[in-house]
Amino acid sequence: MRRALTLKKLLTYIGKYRWLLLLTLLLSALTVVSALFLPIMIGEAVDLLLGPGNVDLLSLGLILLKMLLLIALTALAQWLLNLCSNRLAFDTVREVRKDAMHKLSRLPLSWLDAHPQGDLLSRVISDADVLSDGLLIGFTQLFSGVLTVVGVLVFMLMKSVPLGLMVALLTPLSILTARMIAGRSFSLFRQQSVDRGEMTALIEEMTEEAKLVKAYGREAEVKERFASLNKKLGVDMQKATFVSSLTNPMTRFINNLVYAAVAVFGAFLVLKGTGFTPGLLTAFLVYANQYTKPFNEISGVMTELQNALASADRVFSLMEEADEEETGTGGPEENSEIVFDRISFSYLPDKPLIRDFSLSVPYGRQIAIVGPTGAGKSTIINLLMRFYDVREGAIRLDGKDLRAYDRTALRKSFGMVLQETWLKEATVRENIAYGKPDATEEEILAAAKAAHAHGFILRLEKGYDTVISMDAGTLSVGQKQLLCIARAMLTSPDMLILDEATSSIDIRTEERIRDAFRQLMTGRTSFIVAHRLSTIRNADVILYMENGQVKEQGSHEELLRRNGAYAKLYNAQFSE
Repeated sequence: MRRALTLKKLLTYIGKYRWLLLLTLLLSALTVVSALFLPIMIGEAVDLLLGPGNVDLLSLGLILLKMLLLIALTALAQWLLNLCSNRLAFDTVREVRKDAMHKLSRLPLSWLDAHPQGDLLSRVISDADVLSDGLLIGFTQLFSGVLTVVGVLVFMLMKSVPLGLMVALLTPLSILTARMIAGRSFSLFRQQSVDRGEMTALIEEMTEEAKLVKAYGREAEVKERFASLNKKLGVDMQKATFVSSLTNPMTRFINNLVYAAVAVFGAFLVLKGTGFTPGLLTAFLVYANQYTKPFNEISGVMTELQNALASADRVFSLMEEADEEETGTGGPEENSEIVFDRISFSYLPDKPLIRDFSLSVPYGRQIAIVGPTGAGKSTIINLLMRFYDVREGAIRLDGKDLRAYDRTALRKSFGMVLQETWLKEATVRENIAYGKPDATEEEILAAAKAAHAHGFILRLEKGYDTVISMDAGTLSVGQKQLLCIARAMLTSPDMLILDEATSSIDIRTEERIRDAFRQLMTGRTSFIVAHRLSTIRNADVILYMENGQVKEQGSHEELLRRNGAYAKLYNAQFSE
């Protein structure tokens, strides 16, 4: 059932290129028909050579010329067929991969967080490549093979009904054998694709965190884990290949029976004097080879097709996931008050995190959120940006529930600088202007200077035109964070979110950037998540959180006078 649905979806994508599909089928038919006429000419040539003194050289030469032209036509058609089938396969997979990529952009963050990145990469890249290879074989061999089988049977029945019927009666044996094995191999190839995705996820994880692995001496554990996955993949590959390869010997056995039956029964007809000539027997033997060839190749064809369908199933299962629900329209007005109205949230239903949380933030206030790891600080930010939605209660902006706004419009109201920096593979200029692609050169330079990034940028090989890679290995962690700060400063958002924005920057640079942030936050609502309490002393309100609850709330001076949890945390950081 699952395989049928996958095939149906795949045919929908192929149907987008109907003209190319039609041309491929026509060329395939032309190739097959041309090959089917060749045995007849060979048989006629054999009959012209029989009997002493009866050789008709003129007619023989004419037949040979026709054969040469037919062979040339077949070769040309085959070349064009390969071009068309390649184009059809690659264009189809390109559309599948494009839709899969678009789907990833529409999936909720909660779903993406729950799935390994390597597995998603494997679906969009590796599984799509396997699908491409399967489509190529399908169009170049499977369709041609089916036409060949049907064409040979028609030609045989036209020349000799008894021989044609005999071959037709033996055909279902090969078809049933192939179908029985194909059903089993599909599930095995799907498991193989799953194993490949797990291995890709491990490799990506280990290459990205290579320094951490080496620092803690965990190379042996990584090797052991990889060896386990590699062994599992090898076992599943062997199972899939073994089952699919059973098709070849089974069909070869049946096809050899067909060839032997044609030879024996045909020779009997020749000797019987029924008008069945030696040349016609020669043509039937050639037809028998042509007829059995698709069945002999069906092992490789079905293996690739089942592998392709299994890979396509993984890609399509990704596309079947529910999009991030969009219930709102428009964006918030400027200078809006933010109200957390008794919200509750948990990442896992059985593990509550934030419970009955309320807070009113007038526009232009600076709210700092501090507390131990896992207290729910970053979760508040995730809810503000609607990366996740509250389970109970509501967050209101300008008096309206956040869920009443369009997500994209809502997020454009915020500027974010996170602890985890992200830079795309592009120039420094393009990375700074990521949130404002139409920014002028003056605006980009001003933002870089405000973030104290201008100096080190000029020291790069090509300055602002220096291309940095996705992992930005040529930049320090602090420099990458400065570029992200410059990016946020350039957008000049209505509201600002700083989640450990200066955690990787030295104290001296942090002091300079603090002044820039102070200017940026003036007249804007700002949320600051920080472990360094020195960065949030000037905040209007400081929230000290534990276990998803606000334990203390007030200004820096007020919280120190209370001598509670915040004061203890502050004194611990600044004690000798």
